[in-house]
Amino acid sequence: MNLVSFQELVGRLTLLDILLFKPICLVLSLQLGFDSLFFARIDYQDRAKRLKEKNLEVVWQGSKSLGSTSQIFTGIFPRHYEPPDGFTFEINDVSPPIQDDVLLFDYNVQERVNAFVAAALAQANVTRTNHIMWLMGTDFRYQYANSWFRQMDKFIHYVNQDGRVNALYSTPSIYTDLKHAADEEWPLKTEDFFPYADHPNAYWTGYFTSRPAFKGYVRLMSGYYLAARQLEFFKGRSTSGPNTDALADALAIAQHHDAVSGTERQHVAADYALRLSIGYMEAEKLVASSLASLAESTTNIRQGNTVINFQQCPLLNISYCPPSEADLSDGKSLLVVVYNPLGWKREEVIRIPVSTEKVVVRDSSGGEIESQLLPLSNATPHIRRKYVKAYLGKFPREALKYWLAFSASLPPLGFNTYIISGAKQTGPSSTISLVQTSNESTNETIEVGQGSLKLLYSADEGKLTRYLNSRSLVTSTAGQSYSYYTGNDGTDKDPQASGAYVFRPNSTLPIKPQYQVPLTVIRGPLLDEVHQQLNSWISQVTRVYKGKEHAEVEFTIGPIPVDDGTGKEITTQITTTIKSNRTFYTDSNGRDFIKRVRDSRTDWELQVNQPIAGNYYPVNLGIYIQDNSTELSLLVDRSVGGSSLVDGQIELMLHRRLLHDDARGVGEVLNETVCVLDRCEGLTIQGKFFLRIDQLGEGAKWRRTFGQEIYSPVLLAFTEQDGSTEMNFPLPTFSGIDPSYSLPNNVAVITLQELENGKVLLRLAHLYETGEDKDYSVMASVELKNLFPKKKIVEVTELSLSANQERTGMEKKRLAWKVEGSTGEEPKVVRGGPVDPAKLVVELAPMEIRTFHVDFDHLQMFGS
Repeated sequence: MNLVSFQELVGRLTLLDILLFKPICLVLSLQLGFDSLFFARIDYQDRAKRLKEKNLEVVWQGSKSLGSTSQIFTGIFPRHYEPPDGFTFEINDVSPPIQDDVLLFDYNVQERVNAFVAAALAQANVTRTNHIMWLMGTDFRYQYANSWFRQMDKFIHYVNQDGRVNALYSTPSIYTDLKHAADEEWPLKTEDFFPYADHPNAYWTGYFTSRPAFKGYVRLMSGYYLAARQLEFFKGRSTSGPNTDALADALAIAQHHDAVSGTERQHVAADYALRLSIGYMEAEKLVASSLASLAESTTNIRQGNTVINFQQCPLLNISYCPPSEADLSDGKSLLVVVYNPLGWKREEVIRIPVSTEKVVVRDSSGGEIESQLLPLSNATPHIRRKYVKAYLGKFPREALKYWLAFSASLPPLGFNTYIISGAKQTGPSSTISLVQTSNESTNETIEVGQGSLKLLYSADEGKLTRYLNSRSLVTSTAGQSYSYYTGNDGTDKDPQASGAYVFRPNSTLPIKPQYQVPLTVIRGPLLDEVHQQLNSWISQVTRVYKGKEHAEVEFTIGPIPVDDGTGKEITTQITTTIKSNRTFYTDSNGRDFIKRVRDSRTDWELQVNQPIAGNYYPVNLGIYIQDNSTELSLLVDRSVGGSSLVDGQIELMLHRRLLHDDARGVGEVLNETVCVLDRCEGLTIQGKFFLRIDQLGEGAKWRRTFGQEIYSPVLLAFTEQDGSTEMNFPLPTFSGIDPSYSLPNNVAVITLQELENGKVLLRLAHLYETGEDKDYSVMASVELKNLFPKKKIVEVTELSLSANQERTGMEKKRLAWKVEGSTGEEPKVVRGGPVDPAKLVVELAPMEIRTFHVDFDHLQMFGS
């Protein structure tokens, strides 16, 4: 990176070309070793106040749990990530270059030096200390770098010769060191910088939902990658053969600020998705070979001579899974391996498509287990046929008949196996669900749910009315609705349209059923379902599992109609009587939850121009509201935008299709389409959200535990078994950790990966904030000897979060910043202590993430 800095008699300027940073609340300082962070995009009202008060540079405390140890010096550029007006030097830019030949009529050295000094003094007047920063460059610049460097060299020469300002090439590190050496006290910034608007009608809150299919794909592949790396470790990393590297690279590039955000052009989004698909196919081979290798290691089969052929179902989300749909009438059985990537035991209801109703499910001991056959929703056959053709170029061969559901009990970091076989004529088989419509009900209310949780629906209107939990004694009025915002087309006084970045609604319209469609209620021993069809392009299935205390809502939206020339942004609302007093809470990158207050900002008095878009926030894990007795939580399966625009109500934006560009650099409308057989339609989205109502203070346990289950779904692998319904798989059950051990309920394994040098990269994360839960917001301990029971640990080295330096060395170099108003008596932040090489126990304080290299004695292998 090329940088220039300018030192004034009273200050220093640093010029640099820097990439765009989207303002997100990152705990960078202690865990990554960063000392400073610089970016441009904060709300225009916030910037105006900071300019006036000289508060553009702050100490940002990114986590209330980690307190001062999460602080990082943060600089906000006074205008944008670009030089002041008159100092851009691309080949076609209009800024006048320095003309220093005195024989030419347009000689202008003093004029340009004066302009430079004036701009420097203007910025110095809004910046603390004697040091300020300029950025030379912006988007789409340095296509002809020579013109930039010729001018910067001349400015450095003539400005220094003038004497009022000293100019030099520099680095962000030098700038940060000079700020620190100034011994200044800095304002403290907490929370984050969301939402961001660059003018009154331009809130960048649309991209929280833009391209929801791609957002879901990135989330799904992230979970798969985590599981694949674990299995690679348990098998043992190989220098040849399939690996997870391509998927890792694809996921890394998908984190670009114009990738998973959904703010790229369509052909770029397709390229990102293609890279993920290629990476998945390679990782899929690794998973299959790892499972086969683990199984064969218990037999006399020579390692590497794989004879077990595992298949997986990447299109299971569109109800397509060839191995589970195979005909089992000829005596064949299907073996299903269900892998749990979490560090604790897990009960999961598995749902796979089948083409027959005569099936029976047995567990790894050969005993028959309860299973249930569920009919397809109305949307399933069309989505399955259309999208299988779109993805694979062919229609599915079999006609799908049912979803088969069975309950799986899974060990931590391990798997169990299940056998699905054809049922004998007179023998037991799966229970076929009872199907009932609301027209058939003689009661005014329809009750759904076999366990503690009951949902009540009105029979005449087909709407959710109440939520009951007999265990927790929670009883609440509850309702759900859909609506859409019409995207502003930018033809009014302000030409700002709703687009990939910007959410600018024109009006709000409720989505009511186009015709009276009765509820379809599916009942069975494992779960109940409610099928609802709102119109030709919105339907949903609500599931209540017997052993769970939350509701799962699977929505299908699309193609969003735009025949009327209007773009639409689709939302759903969950409404209760909770007195939330304008307050709601959203997660910050799945970690801390941040308090939000409608029409209010912590750092300034908000002038409300967009009461809807200006109250939207990113929801990556979940969102909740509460009053003095009850809390309502929603968790999501991908990043979306959400808010609480009405007390007692939570709103999520689920899909967007727009017809105008928002003029923020994409240069293309957000109108995703899918073409099959020369017919193109708008994209259909199928996703899930999950809801639960708890007594006040009890919701965190569900949000944190089930949130991990959403992020790390079970991994399914299938293989055919001939001639017997008995289990003949050599390794029917497996756990990678000590069978008597399980991770604490407040700790997650973030990374378990064998590196090329033979060491293992291990990351452990505490899932709770300080004070979030009375039981789990405490110090947690992980016993490494039980985590690696069949390996002898030689050395454990703690690293930075990025695993590129040792933590002790990083902390020695860390800069400490003075904060305004600090008394020096802030409460001590509790952190996990050093790892004793004999006891090998890792401590984790609330919200702490710790990263280690674990070195083993490689002469002591698995099973030895």
